[in-house]
Amino acid sequence: MLAFILRRLIQAVIVMVSVAFIAFLLFQYVGDPVVFLLGQDATPAQVAELRRDLGLDQPFFIQFWHFLANAAQGEFGLSLRQGAKVSRLIAERLPATLELAFVAAMLALVIGIPMGVYAALKRGTFLSQVFMTISLLGVSLPTFLIGILLILIFAVMLGWFPSFGRGETVKVGWWTSGLLTPKGWHHIVLPAVTLAIFQLTLIMRLVRAEMLEVLRTDYIKFARARGLTNRAIHFGHALKNTLVPVMTITGLQLGGLIAFAIITETVFQWPGMGLLFIQAVTFADIPVMAAYLCLIALIFVVINLIVDMLYVAVDPRLRIGRAGGH
Repeated sequence: MLAFILRRLIQAVIVMVSVAFIAFLLFQYVGDPVVFLLGQDATPAQVAELRRDLGLDQPFFIQFWHFLANAAQGEFGLSLRQGAKVSRLIAERLPATLELAFVAAMLALVIGIPMGVYAALKRGTFLSQVFMTISLLGVSLPTFLIGILLILIFAVMLGWFPSFGRGETVKVGWWTSGLLTPKGWHHIVLPAVTLAIFQLTLIMRLVRAEMLEVLRTDYIKFARARGLTNRAIHFGHALKNTLVPVMTITGLQLGGLIAFAIITETVFQWPGMGLLFIQAVTFADIPVMAAYLCLIALIFVVINLIVDMLYVAVDPRLRIGRAGGH
């Protein structure tokens, strides 16, 4: 297990260095930060002095090494648009995005898994067909359209939920949370549902397909021959083995929820990292774009590492295989 974790950590470091290199190239080939900071009217002497102060007159790989060292400490310089430290901007926006992704992921899991199990065990029934139709719509409709429809119905026509913003928040140390206030929960409902629908339908269809596949295996037939109850077979054997591939999708989708919440945050004006990234792209704010790229890569790497370790913990066959391999 230790060798497995060490190997995964080495792979994670290689991935992060590669992503950092791509982020570093943004500074080299997507605009000149000196021009952004000084403007078009700067004199050659001012340009040369600022390039020297920023270290841009040094060789390429020296600049990249300094970039790596600073990135490892969470430092990406100043935002070209707002003039504030990028690390502070990210720290201010990160709680909003993580809370939105967490609530959406919980909705997708808590609703998607039971729907998938029901659709597999009761296939052919009316409710099962309804679930499959809903899942088809959820996979097909684009996220921004779902968000706009929810705003139209539940915010404009019915007036049940607000259509934008995060609501009232509470500061816990450096973390700001809207999940500790009634207004915070009131504001998060529509964006969380919007973000969760695609993941929910994907999980439901995956659970259904895997459950049907597991129910056809020999050990399930043997369990029936032993006289085990349907409850024990379905939930004690079939569902447990069904969840192994679901863990992979859930892990990747959780990273996707964080990375691709951009559309949802834009539609609902949710003050998270996605909205910050959209604003950075609009104004060519390279430090913010580079920091966002590195942070999202780190989130994916950490989630994949956790999922790999959960694999070994949940599936005994993987532990036996690794022990036999060593």
